[in-house]
Amino acid sequence: MTATLDASGTGTAAAQGRPVPLLALAAGACAAGATLVACLVVATVGWFLADGGAHGAPRDALRTGGAVWLMAHGSGVEVRGVAITAMPLGLSLLCAFSAWRFGLRLGEQVAGHGPDALDLADGERDWTVPLALGPFAAAYVLIGVVTSVLVGVDVALPRAGAVLLWCVALSGGLGAVAIAVGSGRAAIWLPTVPRTVREGAVAAVHVLRTFLLLSLATFAVALVLDFGTAMSLMSQLHLGTGDAIIVVLVMVLLLPNAVLFAGSYLAGPGFTVGTGTLVSPSLVAIGPLPMFPMLAALPDNGPTPAWAPALMLLPVLVAGYAVARSQARNPVVRWDEGALQGLVAGVLAGLVIGGLAALAGGAVGPGRMAEVGPLAGTVALRAMIALGLGAMLGGLYATWRNRRMLPVEDSGPGDPDTAPST
Repeated sequence: MTATLDASGTGTAAAQGRPVPLLALAAGACAAGATLVACLVVATVGWFLADGGAHGAPRDALRTGGAVWLMAHGSGVEVRGVAITAMPLGLSLLCAFSAWRFGLRLGEQVAGHGPDALDLADGERDWTVPLALGPFAAAYVLIGVVTSVLVGVDVALPRAGAVLLWCVALSGGLGAVAIAVGSGRAAIWLPTVPRTVREGAVAAVHVLRTFLLLSLATFAVALVLDFGTAMSLMSQLHLGTGDAIIVVLVMVLLLPNAVLFAGSYLAGPGFTVGTGTLVSPSLVAIGPLPMFPMLAALPDNGPTPAWAPALMLLPVLVAGYAVARSQARNPVVRWDEGALQGLVAGVLAGLVIGGLAALAGGAVGPGRMAEVGPLAGTVALRAMIALGLGAMLGGLYATWRNRRMLPVEDSGPGDPDTAPST
C-alpha cells in the first residue's frame, strides 16, 4: 500500500510536521520490539504452563524468549555444551513481516517530505528514503545488539555475530524497499527500470511462489499419510498440556524449514537428518531419530518406490505453469524474448531456493544430529536446471499462445514473424 498524496503531491500537513529521524527511530524500534516482546510473552506463558512456575524464575523465561528471538536472527544457542544453530524460519518470517509492515507505515508517514511527485519525475534528487532508512535500521540493529549482550551473559550464543548481519539485512534491505513503496517513491522509480527486467523479476517471483506451494503440499501429504505415526510419537513423549502446546508451537515455527526440506527432496539432491544419512527420491538412508512428531513425514528407510524419481519432474511442470500464467498477464510475442524471460526467471528462482535451503538446516542436537539440512549447493544447481528448463518451455508455450491470439495484420512478404497465424 502506498501513501496517499494531496493535490500538490506533498502528503498531509500532520506528516510534514514530524521530523523524519524521530519517526524512523520509532518505527525501527517497533519493528524489532514487536516480535521480541511477543517472544518474551510466549516464553513466560510457556514457563507457567509447563510446571506452574515451580522451577526457575521469570527472568529465566525472559532469557529464553530473548534467545529464541536471537535464534530467528541466526545466533544459535548452546544447551549443555551442545550447539543448536538451526534457525526457526517461521519466526524469522514473522520478524521480516514486522520490518516490512513498520517500514511501509514509516514510508506513508514520510511521503510528504522532500520533493513532490512532479519534481521527482523531473529528476530532482530526493533523500527522503535514505534519511528515513538510516535511523530505522539503527534502531533495529541497536535492539538486536542490546538483546545479544543481555542474553549472552547467561546463554552461550555460538554465532552471535550473525545477529548483526541479520538485523542489517532485515532493517536495511527489506526496510529500504518497504519505505520506498510506502512513500510512493518506488512507483516513481520503477518505470525507469527496463520493462524486460521488471517482467522477468515478476515471472521469477511467480516461479518461486509456485514451487514453494508445491513443496508445502508435498510435506503436507507426507505428514497426513503418516499422521498416525506422528500422533503415536506425540503420545510417547508423555507431555502435559503446557508442554504439548509448546511442542506444537515449535513445529509451527519450523514449518518453513520443513517446506524447504521438501523442496530439496523434489529438486533431487535431498537432505540429511544426521551425519552419513540421505533422504532423496532415489535413496533413503537414515538412522535412529529423535522422537519429534514432524519427523513422521520422512519416507521409509531403504530403496524408494519406482515412481519416486518421477517426482523430480514436478518442479519442471510447475515452473512452466508459473511462467505461462505470468506471461498471460504480460504478453510476449517474440520467441526469443519469451524463452529468455522464462529461462532467466527459472534460474533466478532456483538460485533463491538454494539460498533458502542453506538457511533451513544446521545443528539440532549432539553427535550425528549436528549435521541436518538440505544439500544446499547441489539443490541450487539442480533447482536452477529444473526450474530454468520448465520456465523456458512455459515461456515458449505462452509465446505461442499469445501469437495465436493476436489479430492478423498485413505485413510485407518475407516478414512472417510480424504476422502470426490465428
